[in-house]
Amino acid sequence: MSTLDRMFFISYIRSYFIVLVSLLSLYIVVDMFTNLNDFTNNKTGLISVAKHLFGYYSVQITLIYDFLAEAITLIAAVFAISWMQRNNELLPQLSAGVSTHRAIRPILFGAMLSVVLTPLNTEVIIPSIADRLTVPRDDPELVKPTQVRNAFDASSSEHITGHQAYRREKKIINFEYTSDPELGVIHLIASEAVYIPENQPKDGHAGGWLLYNASPARLDTRMPQNLMQPIPGRYFLKTKDLDFDAITRRPTWYLFAPTSELWEMLGRPDTGRQSSVAVLFHTRLTRPILGFILVILGVGVIMRDQQRHVFISTGLCLIMGLLFYAVVLACKFMGNQEYLSATMAAWLHVMIFGPIAIAMFDAVHT
Repeated sequence: MSTLDRMFFISYIRSYFIVLVSLLSLYIVVDMFTNLNDFTNNKTGLISVAKHLFGYYSVQITLIYDFLAEAITLIAAVFAISWMQRNNELLPQLSAGVSTHRAIRPILFGAMLSVVLTPLNTEVIIPSIADRLTVPRDDPELVKPTQVRNAFDASSSEHITGHQAYRREKKIINFEYTSDPELGVIHLIASEAVYIPENQPKDGHAGGWLLYNASPARLDTRMPQNLMQPIPGRYFLKTKDLDFDAITRRPTWYLFAPTSELWEMLGRPDTGRQSSVAVLFHTRLTRPILGFILVILGVGVIMRDQQRHVFISTGLCLIMGLLFYAVVLACKFMGNQEYLSATMAAWLHVMIFGPIAIAMFDAVHT
């Protein structure tokens, strides 16, 4: 890497961090003032509100970055190249026989490194803090009740539901359990059920539900292996997949899951929203390619006519970016609604914009 290459590469890194901080800050400020009532609800004093804001956005920033990652990379690359043109840094290199493609290679290399950050954020950071990402703005202490969703395990023919849940205590009110084993149908109703995690045993129980005030108090049939009765009216139900998160998580929880878990979900016959999960899985595979294609398109628009005014080039680049995202969202919608197969929904925009990006980049004057 020559001295000029290092200079242009550092220029791109500087532009990337400027755009990153600017867009993330703008998004946070707009979101904060839009939902200010939720943040200040039941809070007394500026310090408590500030702590809540910092704790909330310190984790939400990963989702904001995931949403804006490709746009940040595109704007940073366009800004770095426009700065090169404004300072006439390309003309001496072209006069010395260096092609335009070679001159902007450090910026493309920096954009490629930036694109790699997106899968790192999606596969490592977001799944590790998924439970904190679902914390509501107006309930940081998790004391308010939340909705309980039906959960079914096809492998064991078990069904669990309830009236409402409290995430802090991992407690379900009006808990109902139904199973259909070979021994016969078992149906239990408990006024309260508490989930005991595997790594936090209680009274010798772990990895299941402790049912209180259950009806019937005793079972007439022989109980299955995963069901125990310490005393009449109380049961311990050991479950594998039907944990507290499976019953209380939002319908779009899979958006926080790593790609390996999405692959496992596609192999389960009882997984809901199969089409959406399949589209997301294939989109994860194509996303780095799409990010780099978007950068190539932006560079092609900016460099196609180097005599064009920078504001006109920026406007054309913005229009191209909006068209790009419109096609991506349209393909995703048609895949979720099963108008397109999941594979086609994820790869169609690559097949559309990939050749266009190559042709535009090849047409850049050298």
